[in-house]
Amino acid sequence: MSDPPTLETELDSARDLRVSDLADAIESIGFECTRCGACCKGHTTDDGDQEPHTATVFPDEVRELQAAGGGADEESNGGDGTDYDWRDVARPMPYGIGEGPNGPEGETFEWALQTDACGDCAFYEEADGTGACTVHDDRPLICATYPFSVALGGTTQPMGEAVDSAGPEVPRTDGPAADGSVDTGGMVRAHECEGLGRDISREDAEELAAALKERAVRELEEAIAVRDTYEPTDADGVVVHDSEGAKRPDGTPVGGNE
Repeated sequence: MSDPPTLETELDSARDLRVSDLADAIESIGFECTRCGACCKGHTTDDGDQEPHTATVFPDEVRELQAAGGGADEESNGGDGTDYDWRDVARPMPYGIGEGPNGPEGETFEWALQTDACGDCAFYEEADGTGACTVHDDRPLICATYPFSVALGGTTQPMGEAVDSAGPEVPRTDGPAADGSVDTGGMVRAHECEGLGRDISREDAEELAAALKERAVRELEEAIAVRDTYEPTDADGVVVHDSEGAKRPDGTPVGGNE
């Protein structure tokens, strides 16, 4: 049995993805956003617990959204185009964080888009049952490519198991089986969304495919950088390790203002 692929190997595979192949797969599956908002809102688990919306965002994407201006709540900043605070845009990914004697504590390795009091994305608005993104032109890659992902290790698989797939077959992550068989799923995975199965134009499929490839490359570059820059810390409270180093929940470097 061969060793599982390294992040560097997966990054090479992501860079080698053909946009035309990804677009073929997206066309085959079909997709049109219905603006239902399901991918932007919190949801109720099978146990009845309310889970907030959780979408990964890169550090540079946080800064791009900060520069978009206005704040997660426009009234809080007067709606005058004032830059977002880091915490208006992003929060520490909750995995690895628990409640300590003095409040939340722990280490995590990603940022998630900020949520409102209802657990919905802070940038989501809804009117008469139709959803809208208030930062649509600047939305992160995870949002621009939902409900699709690529089947490469080290990339994000959003909102549970894939419900459909298409495209080139993907080799088993633990190496070929004894009979030489490969994973029967295609490279492009589609996750739960009511817009799946709808017609999509070739132009839109290629635009989505290009963003999907970019996201896969960026996710793997981020994962490699996090691995290479990670250093254990004994700092109190919550620490987020991203590709730029260890940060506080407000985006400032650990130790920078301490």
